[in-house]
Amino acid sequence: ASDVYKRQDVDTPAIWRGPMVMKALEQMYNGVEWGKLDYLIVDLPPGTGDAQLSLAQSSKLSGSIIVSTPQDVALIDARKAISMFAKVNVGLLGLLENMSWFECEHGTRYHLFGKGGGQREAELMGVPLLAQIPIDPGTRERCDEGEPVALLDPVKSPISAAFRQAAEALPVPSG
Repeated sequence: ASDVYKRQDVDTPAIWRGPMVMKALEQMYNGVEWGKLDYLIVDLPPGTGDAQLSLAQSSKLSGSIIVSTPQDVALIDARKAISMFAKVNVGLLGLLENMSWFECEHGTRYHLFGKGGGQREAELMGVPLLAQIPIDPGTRERCDEGEPVALLDPVKSPISAAFRQAAEALPVPSG
């Protein structure tokens, strides 16, 4: 019976209305003693909804990083997010291109979602392209195991190297 309960718990969605999301974000941002941080990165779903707007309005964000895949339809959403953050006076630190390519075991790169979209968008917005993160089945496996791929040896892991490149491309915070 406990296995059935665990499975149901995993399959049960968390259904939160806007005010619940806003309260949870406010508690996380203002109610946690974070200590001295260079950056606090909050991964939000794509778009310009309650979560993004609430966080931008109720906290002192120093900047945003937009994550997009390289295809045009995803970049349209990225532009909307960039515009929303600009309207609430949150600067853009850079663009990170996810799912940039898939590299097969023979070393051939396949740009499944188009090539160069993130670079073009970053140039258009006048911000750095922080990194291009390829599709990697090993990354999915590590994530399922709870192993942060960014902590792997960057010499052996191109994904880890890409995340390190993105972190190093961020401006050094002042203060």
